[in-house]
Amino acid sequence: MGKGGNQGEGATEREAPMPTFSWEEIQKHNQRTDKWLVVDRKVYNVTKWSTRHPGGHRVIAHYAGEDATDAFNAFHPDLDFVRKFLKPLLIGELAPEEPSLDRGKSAQITEDFRNLRKTAEDMNLFKTNHLFFFLLLAHIIAMESIAWFTVFYFGNGWISTLVTAFVLATSQAQAGWLQHDYGHLSVYKKSKWNHIVHKFVIGHLKGASAKWWNHRHFQHHAKPNIFHKDPDVKMLHVFVLGEWQALEYGKKKLKYLPYNHQHQYFFLIGPPLLIPLYFQYQIIMTMIVHKHWVDLAWAISYYARFFCTYIPFYGILGSLLFLNFIRFLESHWFVWVTQMNHIVMEIDLDHYRDWFSSQLAATCNVEQSFFNDWFSGHLNFQIEHHLFPTMPRHNLHKIAPLVKSLCAKHGIEYQEKPLLRALMDIISSLKKSGELWLDAYLHK
Repeated sequence: MGKGGNQGEGATEREAPMPTFSWEEIQKHNQRTDKWLVVDRKVYNVTKWSTRHPGGHRVIAHYAGEDATDAFNAFHPDLDFVRKFLKPLLIGELAPEEPSLDRGKSAQITEDFRNLRKTAEDMNLFKTNHLFFFLLLAHIIAMESIAWFTVFYFGNGWISTLVTAFVLATSQAQAGWLQHDYGHLSVYKKSKWNHIVHKFVIGHLKGASAKWWNHRHFQHHAKPNIFHKDPDVKMLHVFVLGEWQALEYGKKKLKYLPYNHQHQYFFLIGPPLLIPLYFQYQIIMTMIVHKHWVDLAWAISYYARFFCTYIPFYGILGSLLFLNFIRFLESHWFVWVTQMNHIVMEIDLDHYRDWFSSQLAATCNVEQSFFNDWFSGHLNFQIEHHLFPTMPRHNLHKIAPLVKSLCAKHGIEYQEKPLLRALMDIISSLKKSGELWLDAYLHK
């Protein structure tokens, strides 16, 4: 149990003596209505404040009862600013005899990773090349213009329509990678400007919601490939992933779909439907249900621009079909790129690893080339991006050799593959999980 005075939310550092707590006590406060976490050995009660957290309440809940120091440092580029919000939430500190990390997380790996982060800061790897991001935005706008000009000049025949659709799908995919940069606060020093431009890119250029993306994606980064915490592995019974889920479904005789064929029906309901069906519905409903009116206004501006541009050529119904065909194409691009780094890695329940080890267990890289960098929005450096989510993507390749060295020092596998192999491994992984499910379903 904790020792000392006030344990309620709102205690301040000025109180003396500072209450102290054991990890056993802290780990009890990991409930929906009772959330404590630790940052730099200080204990904070974030129960009430979590609902006001800009990154969403769930990402904080995922670290309740744990040390969140490295996650806190990773997500916030301006630490001095965000620490102001922590001060009123301080309720105590770890007891002197308690280790800084919980559940046997590696102190040596953590220390080495923090030294690596300090090295990255000294190398100015968190400094942005603004010309890089300007050119990315410019090439997206150029593609939008080329698409309109193609239909305007050549008419709405099948060939010009297909060319326009592929150009717009490319524009949408690249806008998706660009909004990802601003969403991670990796472009401007001030979070405010990242948020503003993020809403423009994801809202006006893509018709989606910044808040929906933030709340979903930050959970993925906080606990990648962890069931019940990473929404990206919540498959709604359509697929079984990894070993644990496949075996659990098999043992419990759960058969919502023939999972031993999931590597085949993936081509029919995975890449084709994620964006035009599932994401589109989820985004619109989230904005309405949660009253994200600013995001909704930005999304409406996208639809207004799109339909004003293409209704003169295709009519209302034709423009609707055209829009969904573009999203159908983009969805293939998005699914293959985002899954090649994660679905092939360990997917399991939370083992409460240290930050470095947890990210390496859930991510792998694809070899660098100009095309791979552009095609994936530099998510071919998924390992480095997960370790340093606020680092501008044009610097990820610079920190990669140091990450490899740290992995070698601690015997942690650093996976890097050719692009085509990484894409094929998605199917191999689904097939393996399906076979595990079938064996458990039939024999256990």
